[in-house]
Amino acid sequence: MQRRIAHCLAQHAAEAPFLSSIEVAELAGVSQPSVTRFATALGYSGYPGLRRRFRELGVRQGRERDGSGRNGEDAGPDARISTATPRLSDGGADGRTGGRGERPAPVPPAPPEGSHRPSPDPGAPARCVPQRPGYRQLAPADAESWPDLGADRAAGAGGGYRRAVLAEIENLRALARSLDDPGPVAEAARLLAASRPLPVLGLRAAAAQAAGFAYFAAKVHPDVRPLHEAGSLLADRVEQAAAAGATALLCFALPRYPAELLDALRAARAAGLAVVTVADRRVPSLAGLSDVLLTAAVGTHLVFDTACAPMMLGRVLLEAMCDELPGAQARLEAFEASAAARGVFLID
Repeated sequence: MQRRIAHCLAQHAAEAPFLSSIEVAELAGVSQPSVTRFATALGYSGYPGLRRRFRELGVRQGRERDGSGRNGEDAGPDARISTATPRLSDGGADGRTGGRGERPAPVPPAPPEGSHRPSPDPGAPARCVPQRPGYRQLAPADAESWPDLGADRAAGAGGGYRRAVLAEIENLRALARSLDDPGPVAEAARLLAASRPLPVLGLRAAAAQAAGFAYFAAKVHPDVRPLHEAGSLLADRVEQAAAAGATALLCFALPRYPAELLDALRAARAAGLAVVTVADRRVPSLAGLSDVLLTAAVGTHLVFDTACAPMMLGRVLLEAMCDELPGAQARLEAFEASAAARGVFLID
């Protein structure tokens, strides 16, 4: 959570000297006490002390840049936005802004591993849309300004590939619109974050989605158990997780839906587990066995289905879970320290 606050403050460097702790919490999608703890972790008595330091930095940088008054007040709005960005801990930012007079869009931090984001095209980075302290909703920034890519101007095989990519983009747009209501994701996150252990189920085509979610979830959740075995062993694993204290199960269900999937969900319900399902659509048999059903469409324009939107929905769900997991930031930082000491990754 501290990394998220640092990124948010760095992105809003020009405004940080004038933001209250409540405003920072809303922008970063965390609680107000988290902002206070962040300031004390940096050595200040509280957030007011950190804000005073921002003001000192802002005055000096503003004068060095344009020789005008406080924070470039005499130089117009563009000069204020272009003030140099102070660095906070390890959460540096590049100071991207929107158009004239707009606030910079805070980019939600991802775990350091896998955090190299390609330049989005079309559109802009995901932004933080404040809902209430402790939750943030992800949506494409300026989605309505995306260019019209619907007209297929290519011929031959390339045209078919292009149509497949455009269809997948539309699936992501539909997912972004569905997240205007954050309630289902927030409810699912609460159920999953509280489960110790947390079984994550995915069979056949959905196995990759479940494995990816479980891999990253294990960095912030103390006990994640991927389930990918079919047959009677699958029911054994579900019952063992329940006996160990699990209270919820996350299921990824993609077409073609394996028959064993329903058996596993029935076993989970019989064991008293709440079931959260991520599926491509509302399948009645799955919906009837799920306490929360989240949907994101798959692409069907290629020989094999593509599942970009379900993968993104899984990452959004994991992001919401981090807000519900005590000590998530500490676990992530401990992993990074261990990985650095062991030389796990070639690129820092």
